[in-house]
Amino acid sequence: MKAIALGILASFFFASTFVLNRAMNLSGGSWIWSAVLRYAFTVPPLLLIVIVRGNFKPLLIDLRKRPWVWLGWSTVGFGLFYAPLCFAAAYGPAWLVASMWQITIVAGSLLAPFFYRVVQTENGPHRVRGRIPLKGLWISLFILAGVAVIQSQQVQQLTFKEMLLGVIPVVVAAFAYPLGNRKMMAACRNEFDTYQRVLGMTLASLPFWLIIGMYGLTTIGVPSSLQVKQSIIVALFSGVIATVLFFAATDRTKGELHQLAAVEATQSGEIIFAVFGEVLILKGNYPTIWSLIGMTLVILGMTLHSFVSQKEKTI
Repeated sequence: MKAIALGILASFFFASTFVLNRAMNLSGGSWIWSAVLRYAFTVPPLLLIVIVRGNFKPLLIDLRKRPWVWLGWSTVGFGLFYAPLCFAAAYGPAWLVASMWQITIVAGSLLAPFFYRVVQTENGPHRVRGRIPLKGLWISLFILAGVAVIQSQQVQQLTFKEMLLGVIPVVVAAFAYPLGNRKMMAACRNEFDTYQRVLGMTLASLPFWLIIGMYGLTTIGVPSSLQVKQSIIVALFSGVIATVLFFAATDRTKGELHQLAAVEATQSGEIIFAVFGEVLILKGNYPTIWSLIGMTLVILGMTLHSFVSQKEKTI
C-alpha cells in the first residue's frame, strides 16, 4: 500500500508538468525550452542530495563503466518521454495531454514480455520471460474508460490538428517512460538507490537535451525570464519530487509485474489533478457531471489495482 500511496503523491506533482507547460506555451514560451530547462535545473538539487548522502562516487564509476547502457535507456526514458510531452502541450490543452498520457498504464503492462526475471530451479537459475498481467490490464482499461468519460464533452471542441499533434507524441512518451525506467531498474540490479538512479539517468540524458537546446538556440533564440522561472518550478516539482517518489514506488515492487502495474496505474490520478489545476490556474472550464463520473471510475480503477496487487503479493 505504501508504494501505491507514493505513486498517487507522485501523480500530484507530475500533474504540475501538464498545467505549467501549457501555461508557458500560452505565454509565448517554446516547448523546446520547457523540455531542456526542466532537466537542466533538475541536475543541481539531485547532485547535491546524492553528494550529501555520500553516494556519488559509485554512481560515477558505473556511468564510466557502462556509458552506453546509461545513455541509451536514459535517452529513451527521459528524452523520448519528456520532449514529446512538451511538444504536445504546445498544441493541446493540459487536460488532453494529461488524459492521453494515461495510455502509459496499458503500455506498462504490454511491455512485460520484453523483460525477464531469474527463477531458481533444480538445474540452477533460469531466466523467465515476463507475462502480460491480464488482471491488471483489464483494470487499466477500466481506468482508461474513466478517462474517456472525463474528456467526452470537451474533446468535441478540438480541431483535427490539436487532436493529431496533441495525441501522437504522447503515445510515444507513454511507451518510452516505462520502458526506459524498467530497463534501468534491471540494469542497476538494486546497486543504486532511487536518488542515484534518477541522477544517473538525468546526467546520461544531458547529451540529448544539449542537442535539442542547440536546435532551440538556432531557431527561436534564448528563453524568456518568465519561462526560466516556471521551468525551475517544474524541475523541482516534477523532475525531482515527482520522479523520486515514483521511482521509489516502483523500487518497492521488487520487479513483481502485478504490483508494478498497480503503481504505474496510480499515475491516472494526474488527469484529476490536471483538470482542477487547469481550472484554478489557467481559468479553464469546470468539470461537468460526466467528468465527475469519469473521475469516480478512475479512482475506482486505482483502488481495484491496489487490491489486486496486494492479493497477488499474499498468494
